[in-house]
Amino acid sequence: MIEPIRLSFEVACRPDHAFKVWTGRIGQWWPVDHTVSGEPGVAVVLEPRRGGRIFERTVGGVEQDWGEVTTWEPPSRFAYVWHLGRDRADATEVEIRFVERGTATLVEIEHRGWEALGTDAESWRDRNVGGWATLLPRYVAAADRAA
Repeated sequence: MIEPIRLSFEVACRPDHAFKVWTGRIGQWWPVDHTVSGEPGVAVVLEPRRGGRIFERTVGGVEQDWGEVTTWEPPSRFAYVWHLGRDRADATEVEIRFVERGTATLVEIEHRGWEALGTDAESWRDRNVGGWATLLPRYVAAADRAA
């Protein structure tokens, strides 16, 4: 078994707000260099329901699927299968929890299921460690700013 990526950090807002910034405002903080197209003006969309798509839409209307929501429990938890830039058969799993800590929220992330990627699993896991490291400061800033 390949070890999941586990991350946790606090944001200066309540869980309902932290959840909403992640799921409902993802297009405001998700960086263009973390998309398939890399095109300026690309929209990032997370459909807020179990079975909802996670995808990008270019200015020209081209859509690229990234994943699908598998668990939807606002404001405490959601999960999705994730295959950005890969075939859905190669999807990994991401689960995100939002835990109340007074006026702040502890965000806990587990990214697992690397075995689905076969011989590429270790290198994709390593790439995603770096991806999370550049992505999360943007989310934290958006959640803190909007609080």
